[in-house]
Amino acid sequence: MDYLSISGPSRLSGTVTISGAKNAALPLIAATLLCNEPCTIDNIPDVADIRTLLKLLGKLGSEFVFEEHTLSIDNEEITNTTATYDIVKTMRASILVLGPLLARFGRCEVSLPGGCAIGQRPIDLHLKALEQMGALIEIKNGYVVATAPEGLRGARIIFDKVTVTGSENIIMAAALAKGKTELINVAKEPEVVQLCEVLRDAGLQIEGIGTDELTIHGTDREPLCFQPFSIIPDRIEAGTYLCAAAITYSSIRLENVRADHLDAVTAKLHEAGCRIENDTKTMTIYPAARLKAFEISTTEYPGFPTDMQAQFMALATQAEGVSIIEERLFENRFMHVSELQRLGASIHLKGNTATLNGPIQLLGADVMATDLRASSALVLGGLAASGVTNVHRIYHLDRGYERLHEKLKGLGVDLERLKE
Repeated sequence: MDYLSISGPSRLSGTVTISGAKNAALPLIAATLLCNEPCTIDNIPDVADIRTLLKLLGKLGSEFVFEEHTLSIDNEEITNTTATYDIVKTMRASILVLGPLLARFGRCEVSLPGGCAIGQRPIDLHLKALEQMGALIEIKNGYVVATAPEGLRGARIIFDKVTVTGSENIIMAAALAKGKTELINVAKEPEVVQLCEVLRDAGLQIEGIGTDELTIHGTDREPLCFQPFSIIPDRIEAGTYLCAAAITYSSIRLENVRADHLDAVTAKLHEAGCRIENDTKTMTIYPAARLKAFEISTTEYPGFPTDMQAQFMALATQAEGVSIIEERLFENRFMHVSELQRLGASIHLKGNTATLNGPIQLLGADVMATDLRASSALVLGGLAASGVTNVHRIYHLDRGYERLHEKLKGLGVDLERLKE
């Protein structure tokens, strides 16, 4: 098992290229199941979660080549519609094959994904919506067994709460349904928007893209024809590097980035005292004279993303004053707190709110990652800390950050990826 050894404190400089968004690529790769002709997708990040989903599709009968961030995939000869536990247990996003498999083939079995380190993310909203579309859903031996022998039919579906994967799953299911589907309270994340745009470009009639209400006119099981496209830049990776610059009082330039996807993040960096300039595809961050405390509350897009909460908690350790961070979306997403405290952070937890006093001189220590974004927070802490910080269990990082250690080294960080 690998770990990162960081010698700090660090100063960053130079340019970093942002990879494609994992959270956009996963549903879009699953969406190729709606197509029975070869598809080509560019700018796919080469991270563990992508490899896991491709392994699953391979077991279903997909033929693909993935190299140099380009995926060529052909789903014409799907021979299996069962997503087995051995793969689904390693990545919850595997549930995204449920909607397209059921819509195209009228039957599928997908292992229940179970719990998650950052909290429960049940799929009841997915299943309820599919039942409204005429599917018969049974839970057998830990699997969702879904059947719709006559195909899915359009329906009016109101999501009880905003769900990103739920929205994506039902959007894909509605694509091949019979008749019109109206979706209310849909997630508006850029990753959901790109899914809708790609499906539209593939010939699907879809209205309301970018809003919380979609109308989809299904093709009645007629497969779509995907045009070649590129995955949008990863806004969470970009936000993480912006925080890396901010916490080390450094200036760096980001390339291949969508500034309009980062408004909530950059607003808080401005509040903390940083200056950011951007144009169409680049951003440059200039350090604060002195970082100032801030308050954040995580919420659905376009609000502050829960996937940036841990990184901003690391940043708050170096901000002058009292910072308050409220986590509204996941009940267990403060597991990085105890590890940041090992570095010397002053954090008080009460319920879903963390209060931080800063600035604190962090000192290097051995810390352990508990989930993907917590891992990046510990790396940021290591950048600001004096001495050596060893971040263990970085397989979490490999799930969502492409070549993180190489990119940080390119920015001047003194770190090594080593074996335990």
